[in-house]
Amino acid sequence: MAMAEKHNHIDNKEIQPLLVFGPPLIFPTFEARNFHKYRFLKAFSSQLPLHQFLTEQNVDPSSIQAILCSPSQQVSTDVIQLLPSLCVIVTSSAGTDHIDLVECSHHGIQVVSVPGDQAKDVADMAVGLLIDVLWKISAADRHVRKWGPSMHRNLSFGSKVLLILLIYMHVLFMLCFVFQLKGKRVGIVGLGKIGKEVAKRLEPFGCRIMYHSRNQKPFISYPFYSKVVELAGNSDVLVLCCPLNEQSRHLINREVMLALGKDGAIVNVGRGALIDEKELVRCLMEDEIRGAGLDVFENEPNVPNELFPLDNVVLSPHAASLTSDGFTEVCELAAEALELFFSSKLPSIRLLDG
Repeated sequence: MAMAEKHNHIDNKEIQPLLVFGPPLIFPTFEARNFHKYRFLKAFSSQLPLHQFLTEQNVDPSSIQAILCSPSQQVSTDVIQLLPSLCVIVTSSAGTDHIDLVECSHHGIQVVSVPGDQAKDVADMAVGLLIDVLWKISAADRHVRKWGPSMHRNLSFGSKVLLILLIYMHVLFMLCFVFQLKGKRVGIVGLGKIGKEVAKRLEPFGCRIMYHSRNQKPFISYPFYSKVVELAGNSDVLVLCCPLNEQSRHLINREVMLALGKDGAIVNVGRGALIDEKELVRCLMEDEIRGAGLDVFENEPNVPNELFPLDNVVLSPHAASLTSDGFTEVCELAAEALELFFSSKLPSIRLLDG
């Protein structure tokens, strides 16, 4: 059924059913702001199959035209086929790998990605993870915390000489930090918006930027590698920023990690399944690579237990884009996308450029 045939003009004052998967982290705020517009069908709160959940809610599947979702719950072929009037899926993420895009295309369903302008926030996180991995800042923090109150801190800040010494040590530390990054060969996998922001942040440190994308980017001067394994073999660090699809799943396999080598580090702010996680754990535990900074995991929210005791790994709970400003922006964009849909002004699809 074509979208034009399915979509009817609807009185904006009518409360519309909105099926919610995930839920998105923005949902509590979104619900509080839009409770008067939608009847929220919280599929994420039920263990029942979707058709049983809707029956329990006394909702006819054919009445549902819109879904609000996040990557933590799949919008599968079965879901799409159960909802004959579905016209739009709004996801709060940049990636759309949790949505069956092929099935959506067959049914004329619009997929709207509203991640907000998160590229800068995610790039900041990527660089932060890289610095932490190279300097083992988190590991050092854990070590200091173990000392507790018994840690030797018999220092007097009243001495001018000591103050000068402390300033000197701070400057020396910062210089060492710069030199730790200076000259590092950084291979960026996915030179889209996020990848370009990562490159922009690392250039002032004197890093040498290279990249792999689906296609070579025009007007980009960084060296391009068509094969990830060759990029890894010429890099000290791999930063993963690309979307997840069938072509990129397990793109970073054991061969790539071994090519990166014992002094190489991986930072992943894309999707967990870009890396063969079992092989990553093995390479980290056997010191086949230097370390990893991970904001995403293959089977979120589950994290491999083997990673917890490793001091060469920095873990983050898929939080790269969770700044207060970004959170508010995503909430507003999701509301706007649904408002446009129910006003018969369908938004344009937005997919992550990798």
